[in-house]
Amino acid sequence: MNTGKFRGIAGILFDKDGTLLRYDESWGPVNREAARIASAGNAELEPQLLFSGGMDPVSGHTRPDSLLAAGNAAEIAAGFVSAGSPFDVAELTKLLDDLFIRSAEFSVPVTDLASLFSRLKARGYKLGVASSDNEKAIHQTAIRFGFIEHLDFIAGYDSGHGVKPEPGMLLGFCHSVGLDPARVAMVGDNNHDMHMGKQAGVGLNVAVMTGTGSRETLSATADICLDDITALEALLPDQAGAL
Repeated sequence: MNTGKFRGIAGILFDKDGTLLRYDESWGPVNREAARIASAGNAELEPQLLFSGGMDPVSGHTRPDSLLAAGNAAEIAAGFVSAGSPFDVAELTKLLDDLFIRSAEFSVPVTDLASLFSRLKARGYKLGVASSDNEKAIHQTAIRFGFIEHLDFIAGYDSGHGVKPEPGMLLGFCHSVGLDPARVAMVGDNNHDMHMGKQAGVGLNVAVMTGTGSRETLSATADICLDDITALEALLPDQAGAL
């Protein structure tokens, strides 16, 4: 059963972490390892770095829209250095990027991503992923979970389109697939995604609850809030762009 909100939508740009992947299961261990690396062996510094980045070192909960929830490797590195990490920002950025690429091996998908993307592609939708992670890590994730062949566009913070919440990644997707932003749905788990969509003039901002955001934190910027990406299929027109 379709909803009128999705009429005319022909392209879908997905965030990665917290949207395609379950955030806590996928990134909790990675965030702890990032703090361990950044602490350079100082065990007392590790929890301080996690807290500064927005993650409770005891419960593992990550605050919505915090540095660890929405930042890219360069931003996280700068934040860690400001909080006491002895590394140079550029050096720590490289270490974190390498860690994030490896993290694809341990990621937990929200659903069978290969099947979902295959079905959406068969219905004619243009599909992309835009993440604050680096481009290589996105590729690794798409390869691991079998949906790389269904993607028309991939953008990370280092792909040359700018960073979230700027509109560049979304506008890059539109240019790449030949769609006006008004015919695109942005799907994400935090306000960086929703603000990017709004600035680009998307037809629909879709928030999901598998990341760090909640209906309370996202209702003001999202047009619709869903439990997870599996709810999309029943809401989308059977054919992309249908009115």
